[in-house]
Amino acid sequence: MLDVLGLEKAEELAYRALVEVPSYDAAELAARLDCHPIEAARSLAALEGLGLTARSSTASDRYVASPPSVALAALAVQREDELRRAMREIESLTDVYRGTDTDRSISDVVDVVRGAQAVAQRFVQLQMSAREEVLGFVKSEIAVVTAEENTEEDAAVSRGVRYRVMIERRSFERPGFFGAVSDSLKAGEEVRVVPELPIRMLIVDRRIALMPLLSGSERSIGALIVHRSGMLDALMALFDRVWHDGLPLVLGKDGMTEGPTADELPDLDARILGLLLAGLTDQAVANQLGLSMRTVQRRVRALMDLVEVDTRLQLGFQAARRGWL
Repeated sequence: MLDVLGLEKAEELAYRALVEVPSYDAAELAARLDCHPIEAARSLAALEGLGLTARSSTASDRYVASPPSVALAALAVQREDELRRAMREIESLTDVYRGTDTDRSISDVVDVVRGAQAVAQRFVQLQMSAREEVLGFVKSEIAVVTAEENTEEDAAVSRGVRYRVMIERRSFERPGFFGAVSDSLKAGEEVRVVPELPIRMLIVDRRIALMPLLSGSERSIGALIVHRSGMLDALMALFDRVWHDGLPLVLGKDGMTEGPTADELPDLDARILGLLLAGLTDQAVANQLGLSMRTVQRRVRALMDLVEVDTRLQLGFQAARRGWL
């Protein structure tokens, strides 16, 4: 936990041990941490250099912990200063980069990234750099990172980045996929579903795009990074067009435990309706929710009877009218 302040793991363990006792020498600390006395002595020396320990007034070979509220707070302030200097340097380099960005030739508009590891790294970096908005196309076939593994998405959303994601309908055939998407929806992301997407794509702050590519029988992986240009404008226009045509995926409201009334709906039924309205088949809905297809059909039929309609189209209208979704 304290590694963010520049402490090694051994140093953090040593400091935590010192906080719990009046003082330790190297031998006592080694016994406490089950390590060699030389390693304990190194940790104590490092902590002393950082101002996290001081020599005991009773014996020069004994160490006492400095107050965390003072010593650790000082390190935190130091780190904040370093981060501020780094941000100023980033802004300076960004200004320089923008100057060269306007001078890019046609061949410089697109960078090529080769290899799964390099593509995954760019995928993470772009999301970490996002400040306002991330737009995405998610095809059913995984290129580099699954929705479940994309932890940077959660981090970006938590710091206020808006995510709008288009998902290819066949993606929901993967077991557990709806669970990951459901968590994203709860976090505040916007998701729409379409039968098919033309490409994989990630656009960050409408300034740069990543297009993962699969090619050849060996399924080699690469990506194109598209900078500000007419091509990036075209990709953004493509996203806006597909987004307009997509079907919103909604979870519905939390329901009751005893059955629906005119204004409330159990969560399971809301999930079923949300997936059906996104265009999934009964079987696909059953697979995602761990139900049998007969259960899905029975619950849909019960909802149709509840609102006194004969078709699923009418059910969708009534669900929207009653605020179920």
